[in-house]
Amino acid sequence: MCISTGEAAFSGTIVYCGRQHHRVHGLVHVLGYQNTAVNLADGPNAMLLHLPTKQLTPRHFLSAGRAGDILHRMVAAVEHVAATADGIAWMGAEPRPVQVFDHDVYTVLLADDPTAVPAALWQVPPHRRPDLDPDLLHFYADHFPDHTIAVCCFDNADAQRAKPLLLWYSPLDPDRLTVPALDSHTGKAPDLDATVPVDHWVLFSTDEASSDWGVPVAYPGDMRHRLRTFLPTAVVGRHYGRGQSLPNGDFTINHRDLLTGDLDRIERLQPTRC
Repeated sequence: MCISTGEAAFSGTIVYCGRQHHRVHGLVHVLGYQNTAVNLADGPNAMLLHLPTKQLTPRHFLSAGRAGDILHRMVAAVEHVAATADGIAWMGAEPRPVQVFDHDVYTVLLADDPTAVPAALWQVPPHRRPDLDPDLLHFYADHFPDHTIAVCCFDNADAQRAKPLLLWYSPLDPDRLTVPALDSHTGKAPDLDATVPVDHWVLFSTDEASSDWGVPVAYPGDMRHRLRTFLPTAVVGRHYGRGQSLPNGDFTINHRDLLTGDLDRIERLQPTRC
């Protein structure tokens, strides 16, 4: 459940999206993303994530610090009540300079226009600098024109010790929580007509739910206060795997449906075709 710039194998993916009113930043969505990556390319590789926001900078990325197991703690909280889904709904659905910075084991490139990324690759250290297929970047430019694209560059040594990617942003649609889940591990643009195998947890939260909603998450006592202000008290989630395949696409749920705790309302969202 990932798009990579070169051949790779990803397993055990956990994705999280939370909706909350932050005391400083107002209504935001918080994204968490983690998997086990094996780079099968001859050189460096990268994950690409399309994020439903126009305002994303390095300051939006959160350090997990000593709490590198945050997403696994969320999974542990919901694992005993979550069940594998039998079915899932289907939905159709001047560039700024590329920002380049280091975050955990990644060198990240952020771009409103994905086609501007190649001109900034010289800023990526050679051991993390991937080869980028122009067709893949044009796919993002054509199908996600309102999104920010994050290219998270890594090498094999990096992948083995990566902490979860955590970031917050002002969403394009505050009432729809979406996690990137398009799949292509060959460096090519994803096949929107494909059915792809899945092996991941999908987690959601909202701070507008009642006190008995979801399952509480136990965080480490030494977690940084700044990070804790972005994290939920309770989450809901569902596991997709065990030989299951789904149409290629993202996962999304309406906030109204999330408040009811009805995870059968999670949908697969496909980008608009050009």
